Amino acid sequence: MLRDSRAFSGFSSNDVAKAKAFYAEKLGLEVTEDHGMLTLHLAGGGKVIVYPKPNHEPATFTVLNFPVKDIEGTIDGLAKARIQFERYEGMDQDSRGISRGGGPLIAWFKDPAGNILSIIQDS
Repeated sequence: MLRDSRAFSGFSSNDVAKAKAFYAEKLGLEVTEDHGMLTLHLAGGGKVIVYPKPNHEPATFTVLNFPVKDIEGTIDGLAKARIQFERYEGMDQDSRGISRGGGPLIAWFKDPAGNILSIIQDS
């Protein structure tokens, strides 16, 4: 029934203006705004909606993953944009925040609303 539906995902933010600046300026995504909501335009035609929620609580899981060819180079670029990478207890992460403990290389960071995002090595 939904095979041909152009599905999209979404998550909330407590400050749409800060979210717009973060996703557009720091991450370099194309961001549009309509009816007080943001649309993040992703490579390959994907879209994600960021909607306002006054009683927003940050997600406790990764809401958006960005596959990258060069995780270390991407970390360098994001660090220049003043993005800080998260450290999680029990995770085998190096000094840059990259998890190297079995599975793809991955590092996590947060948006201004505290939602968890990742960059993940796409080999």
